[in-house]
Amino acid sequence: MTRLIEILISLAIVAALFLIVGVLLPDNRHLSHSVETNRKLTIVYDTLNSLRRFPDWNPLVLKDPKMQLKLSGPEAGVGARLDYDSQERGLRQGSWEITKTEPGKRVEYALTDIEPGKNKRTAFILKPTGRMGRNVEITQTYDVDYGWNLIGRYAGMYVSSSVGEDIKMGLSRLSNMLATVPNYDYAEMSKDDPSLAPKTVERPAENLLIVTAAVERNNEKVQQTMNNNMQWINKVMAANGLEAAGPVRIVTNEFGSETYSFDVTQPVRKIGATGPATKLDIKLEGPVTAEFKEPAKVAMVPFRGHMANLSKIRDALRAWSLTRGYETIERPYESWNNGIDKGFTEEGEYDVYWVLK
Repeated sequence: MTRLIEILISLAIVAALFLIVGVLLPDNRHLSHSVETNRKLTIVYDTLNSLRRFPDWNPLVLKDPKMQLKLSGPEAGVGARLDYDSQERGLRQGSWEITKTEPGKRVEYALTDIEPGKNKRTAFILKPTGRMGRNVEITQTYDVDYGWNLIGRYAGMYVSSSVGEDIKMGLSRLSNMLATVPNYDYAEMSKDDPSLAPKTVERPAENLLIVTAAVERNNEKVQQTMNNNMQWINKVMAANGLEAAGPVRIVTNEFGSETYSFDVTQPVRKIGATGPATKLDIKLEGPVTAEFKEPAKVAMVPFRGHMANLSKIRDALRAWSLTRGYETIERPYESWNNGIDKGFTEEGEYDVYWVLK
């Protein structure tokens, strides 16, 4: 009997200590870690203001490669949400949802998971840093409340070694992922005119006539070659009863230090034809080839200026696409809306395209 009483007293002491220590432990936890990137602020903010690239940087998916992810709500901004579902006992179900944003400054998320605690939230705070503010410091904070949940308060003692390590890994992966994005501030293209902002569009099926060339990087020679190749294309069009189905395009194959390789491409259709395009049987001449393109989703941005600036616009369009979780494929191209000759002046007008996977 004495032994039983001693055991009960010991258990009471342990329980009392558990309660006393639990009450004294903090009822919330706060973590903060930072990383620096040399990508443009626009790129960093847009990447974090969307969940489309979540699997590319968040360490959560590394814990279970078979995890099911589901996006809902808007593509970006408040209300964008990602739900995950895992068979792993330590993960199960949870979500990330954007609850507040300050353009170029801050993105806040509400989190749910199976770990103890409530009102879980994480924020990414962006601050220009480095010489002339060219870099961006990304600070991620994490907060959780435990209230009077003593089990949760004890669990909070290990937040730094669990959630904290995940934050460090996530920031490192985020920095590495951002380094693969072309470092162009695409927001500059539409700061004075919102209609000039990049967007996605559906490109219909089309028939193309193509002539490939590689010439010295000399504007006069490039312009002359483009016009000569259009003469071949016009000859084939006339011989086959075809007409232009849109502006001439230039597809960049290789933009080398000394040589520029490109395709002069003309969308065509039978004269007077309407409706969706189908593959045409075209009799070809000289260097002209034909190709039928299936419908595709493409990123597009308008541009006005000299053709020499198009390489930067292509990279900026790719940066815009990547931050939104789109993978660019094939080669970029431009519709020269007011013709080849105008394109070699500051009056050139183009629509720049990149096909998305």
